[in-house]
Amino acid sequence: MQRKGEIEIIEWEHLDKRKFFSLNVLLALTTRATVYPTNVIRTHLQVQRGKSLYSGTFDALCKIVWAEGVRGLYRGFMVYTLSIFSKQAYLTTYEVVRKCVSLHTSNNTVKSLVAGGTASLLAQTISVPIDVVSQHLMMQGQGKHLTRFKTRPEMTFKGRLTLGQTHAIVRQIFAADGLRGFYRGYVASILTYIPSSALWWTLYHFYTEQMSSLAPRECPHLVVQAVAGPLSAATTAIVTNPIDVVRSRMQVEGRSSLIKTFKHLVVEEGAWGMTKGLSARIIAAVPTSMVIVLGYETLKRLSLRDDLVESRHW
Repeated sequence: MQRKGEIEIIEWEHLDKRKFFSLNVLLALTTRATVYPTNVIRTHLQVQRGKSLYSGTFDALCKIVWAEGVRGLYRGFMVYTLSIFSKQAYLTTYEVVRKCVSLHTSNNTVKSLVAGGTASLLAQTISVPIDVVSQHLMMQGQGKHLTRFKTRPEMTFKGRLTLGQTHAIVRQIFAADGLRGFYRGYVASILTYIPSSALWWTLYHFYTEQMSSLAPRECPHLVVQAVAGPLSAATTAIVTNPIDVVRSRMQVEGRSSLIKTFKHLVVEEGAWGMTKGLSARIIAAVPTSMVIVLGYETLKRLSLRDDLVESRHW
C-alpha cells in the first residue's frame, strides 16, 4: 500500500529530463553489452536449418566460443550500439504517451498497453535497419553460410570485425535490395515487438500491483518491481517467440513475405521450429529484465525533480 506523500509509479512530469536522458544512455549501453551474446546465439539458432549447426543454446555457445573466442559473441556489436537512439526514443515515447493517456483514464493496464505499443512502433522504425546489418555481421562467424552477404577475410584484423566489414555488408544490402533491404522483416518486427512491448508493460504493472498487495509493508517497492520484471519478460518471450523466429529468418535470408516464411518454416521444421531460440530468449530475458527494471526504476528515482526527492518510494 502506498503511504501518504510517497510516489510509487514515477510518471513523466515527476522527472528532471536532463538527468533522465544522460543516465539513460549509460543504462542502455550497459544492458546492451550484457545481453548481446544471447542475441548472437539466438540468431544463430533461429536461422539454422533444423539442427544442422547447433543442438541447443549451450552447444551454440560452446561452438561459437571455441571457433572464434569470446569476440565471436560480440560480432556486430558496434553497429548494434547505434540502437541506443531507438532506446531513447522508446522510453521517451512510453513516458509521454503514458502521460497523455492518463488524462483520459487512471487505469494502469490501459496506460501501459497503449504507451508500450506506441513506443515500440517508433523504436522499431529506427532500429530495424540496425538489426538487419548487425544480424548479417553476427552470421559472418560459424553461421556465415546462412546469410546472403559475406565479407572477405582480409577485412578482418586478427579475426575481429572492422569498419570495412560493416561497410561491405551495407553496400551489399543496398545493391541487392535498395533501401527496402534495410527494412526486411519490418512488419514481422512490428508484429513481434509492439505486442511484446505492450504485453511486457501491462504484465509488469499487473504483477507489481498484485505482489505489492501481498508483500509485507516493510518490503521495498524496488524488490517487488525486480521480481515483476522477470515474470513479465518470461511470459512475453513465450508468447511472442514464433513471430520472432519468422522475423529473424526474413531479415537474414532476405525473404519478403511474412506468410510464406511462416509456412516454409512450418513445412520444413514443424511446430518445433516455432520454439527455436526460446531458451536463449528466456535465459537472456529473465536476468536482463531484472537488471533493466532495477536500472530503469533507479534511473527514474535518481532523475526525480529536486522538489520530489523526499517522496520517492524505494
